[in-house]
Amino acid sequence: MSDLVRTVTMKTIADKKKNIDDFKAGDTVGVYVRVREGEKERVQLYRGVVLKLQGSGLTRSFTVRKVSAGVGVERTFPFNSPSIDRVELISRGKVRRSKLYFLRTLKGKAAAIASELVGDRSSSAQETPAAE
Repeated sequence: MSDLVRTVTMKTIADKKKNIDDFKAGDTVGVYVRVREGEKERVQLYRGVVLKLQGSGLTRSFTVRKVSAGVGVERTFPFNSPSIDRVELISRGKVRRSKLYFLRTLKGKAAAIASELVGDRSSSAQETPAAE
């Protein structure tokens, strides 16, 4: 029975492959969320630090935290949600934990995570002159 469930789950995941970059806890991501207002629909950016990834398969989700007007806001997104347009990796964070709950109590520079920007690697390879 569990093999049947696993097969159906993997097939569903393969069918719903979205524009989601690979990321982990501590990375800064931009989540483009579809917002419906009456008859109109638009895409809104939710940019923040990934606090945690949880679950597996169809039930997999991630939590993003941002500070808006001095107030910390966390939002949990299912990977297979139809309201997610795409997830864009902005920077990789250097962290040693998989769940970053301690960021909730920190403020200002103390809450900053050491990171490196993620760019197009093909363009940086072209800019570097070859050693002769």
